[in-house]
Amino acid sequence: MKNTGIIVEGLGKRFSKFSAKRPKTIMDAALTGMRRLKPEMRFWALRDVTFTVPPGKMLGVIGRNGAGKSTLLLLVGGIGKPDEGNIIVHPRIGGLLDLGAGFHRDLTGRENVFVGGVVAGLTRQEVARRFDDIVDFAELGQFIDSPMRTYSTGMQMRLGFSVAVHTDPKVLLIDEFISVGDVSFQAKCLQRMAEIKSSGCAIMLVSQNPRQIEELCDDAIWLKEGKILMYGEPKMVAAQYAADMGVDTEQLSLTQTPQTVKVFSPVESSENRVGTGEVEITNVRLLPVAEIRSGDPLDVEIEYLCSEPIPSPIFTVNISRDDGKICFDANTEKMQVTIPQIQGRGKVKLRINRLDLGGGDYFVNVGVYKEKWSYPYDFHWQVYPLSVNAEIDYRTILWPPCHWEIGSDR
Repeated sequence: MKNTGIIVEGLGKRFSKFSAKRPKTIMDAALTGMRRLKPEMRFWALRDVTFTVPPGKMLGVIGRNGAGKSTLLLLVGGIGKPDEGNIIVHPRIGGLLDLGAGFHRDLTGRENVFVGGVVAGLTRQEVARRFDDIVDFAELGQFIDSPMRTYSTGMQMRLGFSVAVHTDPKVLLIDEFISVGDVSFQAKCLQRMAEIKSSGCAIMLVSQNPRQIEELCDDAIWLKEGKILMYGEPKMVAAQYAADMGVDTEQLSLTQTPQTVKVFSPVESSENRVGTGEVEITNVRLLPVAEIRSGDPLDVEIEYLCSEPIPSPIFTVNISRDDGKICFDANTEKMQVTIPQIQGRGKVKLRINRLDLGGGDYFVNVGVYKEKWSYPYDFHWQVYPLSVNAEIDYRTILWPPCHWEIGSDR
């Protein structure tokens, strides 16, 4: 049990949905019938969720509104009981489910600091010794003896964060903490988070910000409709979530429950690869070569294998820099290329007639997705290097044909 951190195994949580016409009083129930008191349906807010957060590591949880992030955070925090699976947290959680959520609006900031510190496991004497540091960090010195109801939301969140990070937590649950305060305060938060993590604290961060997940976390999970759609390296998870967020709203009504995305065994040591495996990308070739001049054509040839019939897959090709910035993006759906069904071995090829990229090193990323972008069958991120040579190696994404004309008005 020692140094456990957070362990979640097969977690499931189910809720009931009631009719909008549900009786509000006993008299209404008697007049309309007891049947309307029963739920119309039960649904899983979380299902088959499994992950670990060892001491000294930070796990990012990303997903859209309604994906189950808040439910997961509450359950790990001990609020509510799961219907399936197990949650092990050791030592006990030091904070914080929602910044400022435990404050009482009629107490002063000073009084709330003591209450919050004691709830987090400190003695009153320990809180008193750290009080000045907490207030200084939150930058609320002149307001600390004012009632909490006079604080703005940002002030409450800053104080909540400060209390949490000054209680020597060994397990920390955070909900969107980087939105606290101005840029200088956010930088101070980041530095403090790094110190806490290096001291051996297991941290779970819930966010909708892909960049935040990529920069701060050691591992990441992407929740979608209560299931883990992807679990692994934050850069890959953030990139896939960001791509999903770019999908048009009409594509978001899923007719099937997404399958859990697994990480494949690497074909080569440099490979970053995720997908359900129903379709496998077996080979990718950059033609004529993987080193071109800016403005040259480039073919991206993708060979695939699928044992079962797959209707209407979407193939995608994009080109990124090593920092993850997407410089070019194309897919069969946006280009209105219909692929009715695939099975067995096959090949698709994207012809880029001229690639006017600035000089530098890039990666070609390829993938094949289930129809409506429900989830990736197979996606390769920053596996295939591409070198582009330009006459002048400026730090620019585009280098189209251009020239200067020098003249005068004479």
